[in-house]
Amino acid sequence: MTRASGTQDGPVTLSKDGLPDWLDPVVRVVETVEPVQLSRFLPPEDGAGRQSAVLILFGEGAGGPELLLMERASSLRSHAGQPSFPGGALDPEDGDPQGDGPLRAALREAEEETGLDPSGVQLFGVLPKLYIPVSGFVVTPVLGWWREPSPVDVVDPNETARVFTVPVADLTNPDNRATTVHPSGHRGPAFLVESALVWGFTAGIIDRLLHFSGWERPWDRGKQVPLDWRS
Repeated sequence: MTRASGTQDGPVTLSKDGLPDWLDPVVRVVETVEPVQLSRFLPPEDGAGRQSAVLILFGEGAGGPELLLMERASSLRSHAGQPSFPGGALDPEDGDPQGDGPLRAALREAEEETGLDPSGVQLFGVLPKLYIPVSGFVVTPVLGWWREPSPVDVVDPNETARVFTVPVADLTNPDNRATTVHPSGHRGPAFLVESALVWGFTAGIIDRLLHFSGWERPWDRGKQVPLDWRS
């Protein structure tokens, strides 16, 4: 079995060997989903945009399957206080953006932001590249299985306010689902979990993964929450 490591010198690879059975629906999404099924915001055809990657890390806790998330520091100029997947822009040392560069970047950023030990993460898939117009980032979502969990916490409080995991059962609970309306008028899915409002790009990816994996439960799309929601 090949495991991905953010510190190895050789290529960072993907492997589906030995994944838990409950991840099978997610693996099928990776193999079949089309870009337009994930978002209407796709990378510009002229190649513009800054290459970046996020790590969508599935683990298994006391409450069953869970996802690793973090909350960005309130002092940041961009996405301040917003829950997100670990991730960020590719650095030159990450390598080819069209090769294993996004895999390396996802692991490196997760280690830098949460203290995650990348040697315990098995990367098993990559979703199509998506685009965040407000920041100009072209984002590659990289999916991983937290085969050997390691302690995680805030590494730099100037970058990260907190690090937490969310049970998938809480994400699929209809009571925790809502719609947000951005001042621009854009409507999108949201999740009210772990005393946080998960919205925007992160919520959109989670929403689509739940939908296409068959994990989604019917929820009230008319329920709206403001972006400044607090529990």
